[in-house]
Amino acid sequence: MVDQKVTEIEVIHSWSAPRSLSTSLMYSFAQRNDIEVLDEPLYANFLKLTGVQRPYRDQVLSTMESDGAKVVNDVIYGRGEKKYRFCKHMAKQWLPGLPDDLIKEGKHFILIRNPLDILPSFEKVVSPSSLELGLAQLVDIHTELSALGRAPPVIDAADLQNDPEATLRGLCEDLDIPFQNTMLRWEAGAKPMDGVWAPYWYKTVQKSTGFAPPRKYPEPFPFSHYNLLEQCLPSYNLLRRHIRKPSSLLKSPLPPPDLPVPANEKLLAWVGDEILPRESAKVSVFDSVVQGGDSVWEGLRVYNGKVFKLEEHLDRMFDSAKALAFLNVPTREDIKEAIFRTLIRNGMFDNAHIRLSLTRGKKVTSGMSPEFNLYGCTLVVLAEWKPPVYDNTKGITLVTATTRRNSPNNLDSKIHHNNLLNNILAKIEGNNANANDAIMLDQDGYVSETNATNIFLVKRGSVRTPHADYCLPGITRATVMDIVIKEKLILEERRISLSEFHTADEVWTTGTMGELTPVVKIDGRIIGNGEVGPVTRRIQAVYKTLTEDSGVPIPSNN
Repeated sequence: MVDQKVTEIEVIHSWSAPRSLSTSLMYSFAQRNDIEVLDEPLYANFLKLTGVQRPYRDQVLSTMESDGAKVVNDVIYGRGEKKYRFCKHMAKQWLPGLPDDLIKEGKHFILIRNPLDILPSFEKVVSPSSLELGLAQLVDIHTELSALGRAPPVIDAADLQNDPEATLRGLCEDLDIPFQNTMLRWEAGAKPMDGVWAPYWYKTVQKSTGFAPPRKYPEPFPFSHYNLLEQCLPSYNLLRRHIRKPSSLLKSPLPPPDLPVPANEKLLAWVGDEILPRESAKVSVFDSVVQGGDSVWEGLRVYNGKVFKLEEHLDRMFDSAKALAFLNVPTREDIKEAIFRTLIRNGMFDNAHIRLSLTRGKKVTSGMSPEFNLYGCTLVVLAEWKPPVYDNTKGITLVTATTRRNSPNNLDSKIHHNNLLNNILAKIEGNNANANDAIMLDQDGYVSETNATNIFLVKRGSVRTPHADYCLPGITRATVMDIVIKEKLILEERRISLSEFHTADEVWTTGTMGELTPVVKIDGRIIGNGEVGPVTRRIQAVYKTLTEDSGVPIPSNN
């Protein structure tokens, strides 16, 4: 019985850079009993339009159709005898003028490979360049397909090497085609579908019989291509975010977490002297904040188009930087400009929090000494949509940590530095006790603060807070102390024992991130009647009014 010719064929497009195991993948699909395969059908069109030279240029142009429209309409989407047609494409071959149907029709996927693995072997045939690799074009193809509502699956060549069956099964599932075990093996030797360029590019793959596992250690990188690597890696990393399971030497078994505020998935942050998307906003591995937590920081809030207590926070940041002997510190106006530009770019004019960091800067080599810091400081402005992080209506629970707050004998807490291990250890104790935060005592056993906030109590109408000897003299703390005085309440700043907090009528904490937060339980003791007290609510109301009415306005062009 003669097979009926299939009049409609479903086309599967593979888009990749050269040296990305694309030919191995073509061989894999060629083993299926329901598919026919085309090896770079757009190659002649690419050579004709770009004028790119190849040792086999004349042979390609004389044996392949070079009219892009004809290739797309008659070759790629022409009739066939199988259910599917697999088309292997290099991304650089997607040129202007090709019919829209090339992208709009068929099933598409993108194969990527780390440029670190591509470049060492690429120059054996042609001189590598950004155009020749085509990684930027791969991003354009992904963007184009995503805009059409057809975001393509992305697979990494490293996954094909490490676990070919799982990767192929996942790809087939994404393409909505059945997986076939025959895709895992093929016979060595040249294949009928190989392009005329095979003798130049396919010598190794033609010796293979399947996806070979990667070598334990990579080849040395040719540093003559270092600049090209810097150009290409961002495109690879951008596409890598879209793969099912990221390839990494240090794989994480954890699924992508949900963000506390989903809107923060897409934000812009200031790093150094530029604004970058969230996933690209990184400091150098040579930066002092990475090398030793050598950085100072401030937390600020934005209310109604104004940055609350901006000048006070900057005063403290400059004091901290001076205490740590930072050099080449940005000017006050430069920092304010970076803050404003970041907020405006993000459209954040209310209910936003800023984590402002100033590191000692990048080092010329790894090491502790500030003598290695010859680039100047690094400024980071991280603005997020972030409501107050505590329950300021019903209150929170605290426990007392065994970790003591740093003494000025060791590291003065008045320096608002990024080396927060002292606080983090206390926070771990709080987490383990299912408490919101942990109280930290000083070396003499008196209450200092919590791991993240300053702390106040009310007893018989008197408001008390610990001396700022072991704790950070917070901006919100100072603001609340001023409110207490203006409200004609008694304010005491002195040493306070833990038992005084256990037996207080009311307790609250203060901090920019959480504002003014009631505390209803400490170490299992109910504070007052277990509800938010009248003095707390009174101070909260005044503080809320203050945040609405004051602050430095975010500038505009109007």
